[in-house]
Amino acid sequence: MIEMLPIERIEGKIYLVRGQKVMIDRDLAGLYGVLTKNLNKAVARNRRRFPDDFMFQLSKEEYSALRFQTGTLEKGRHSKYLPFAFTEQGVAMLSSVLNSERAIEVNILIMRAFVKIKEALATHKEVSRKLKELEVRLDGTDAQVQSILEAIRKMVEPEQRPKRRIGFIQQ
Repeated sequence: MIEMLPIERIEGKIYLVRGQKVMIDRDLAGLYGVLTKNLNKAVARNRRRFPDDFMFQLSKEEYSALRFQTGTLEKGRHSKYLPFAFTEQGVAMLSSVLNSERAIEVNILIMRAFVKIKEALATHKEVSRKLKELEVRLDGTDAQVQSILEAIRKMVEPEQRPKRRIGFIQQ
């Protein structure tokens, strides 16, 4: 039995790329206790198990954005190859390719993390939907109730801030 990984540690390694929740080969290799190149070799030997909707290679732009987002910009820590991103189905398929006890147990934890994220998103959407229903029913009623609904909506919905450009501006 592996030492229990906190599910939050796994959740922190799930990123949104191309509108999909994915995990990066480097992070998966670390969780499985194998070298990234060995994980990728196992995938390459079993390429038919990993169609494009299970796994894809990041573009340079996606990789740069991900490196910036995760704060892992240390020199010499990165591969010269662009990493692979595995969707939930790709991670599940890895358990058939990596045949160790640790791989099986880690995969179970990863699947639980994906489910937990889906449940949180579903709850968030349900609360937003109910707030909108309540707002429609209370349309034109007490201003205090409307301000309470607005405050709740601000807490539930993510803040939409305009993206700032990073870098120098030439004058």
